[in-house]
Amino acid sequence: MIDTMLKRYSINTADDYDQALREIMQEIALAGLYRGGFFEKAAFYGGTALRIFYKLDRFSEDLDFSLLKTDKDFSLDPYFSAIEKEFHALGIDVDIKTKQKKQKTAVESAFLKSDTSVHVLQFQSSHQAWVTKAKRPIKIKFEVDTQPPLGFATEEKLLLQPFSFYVKCYQMPDLFAGKLHALLYRSWKNRIKGRDWYDFEWYIRQDSPVHLEHFLQRAHQSGDLIDQHSITLQDIQVLLQQRIQEIDFEQAKQDVFPFVSNSNVLELWSQKYFAELVLRLTIS
Repeated sequence: MIDTMLKRYSINTADDYDQALREIMQEIALAGLYRGGFFEKAAFYGGTALRIFYKLDRFSEDLDFSLLKTDKDFSLDPYFSAIEKEFHALGIDVDIKTKQKKQKTAVESAFLKSDTSVHVLQFQSSHQAWVTKAKRPIKIKFEVDTQPPLGFATEEKLLLQPFSFYVKCYQMPDLFAGKLHALLYRSWKNRIKGRDWYDFEWYIRQDSPVHLEHFLQRAHQSGDLIDQHSITLQDIQVLLQQRIQEIDFEQAKQDVFPFVSNSNVLELWSQKYFAELVLRLTIS
């Protein structure tokens, strides 16, 4: 099964192999969550959801989920056995650990908050030939937002491997709203998240509209724009133009290099280029 899934990828380097193998592991984990009934309570979102179900042309590392409604007592732990069972069926041993955050803050990033449970999945099957080829241990971080900003819509997306099943995902306008919130309010100190800007460019290329109401709910939850009860396309464009002037896009390129197969696509990156992309933004 793993060999068959690897055939989908063009693998020329050790990094290519690592990225492909991680994505396959992500899909197997999703299959386990599906069998465990997880998607009756939660939806898949973030960069990996874009990659697997909406054909974003870059790799992504983590699995991000949002509950469909607030549940402070929700735990991912009961679903671990379903994930482990899925991997065991393929002869793969896994280790799932809860990650304890050192410091709780209201919002640590666009999606990782103090009320977000975090877990790490690590693969232990070093005896498997396809694992030993990997440059480093394969680890996948799970994040579940237990008190999500609401106002989003979902849809069922079909995955064919390791078997056919449906995953509940955020719809594109709400995914885009989350990405804009990350671009404007994610705190990375001195590190620029070039992947966010890559995704923004991708959304514009797809002519995807953004759901402004969901963006505003995210902003309110993170303590931003709290005095605004509505927001317009022009408001968003002004915020983005201001943000672009603060970004070092040469540094942003360095962040995204490991996740794209053709770095030539980044040649146009500049403040001028992204300022023009902002003018192409549309709303749903």
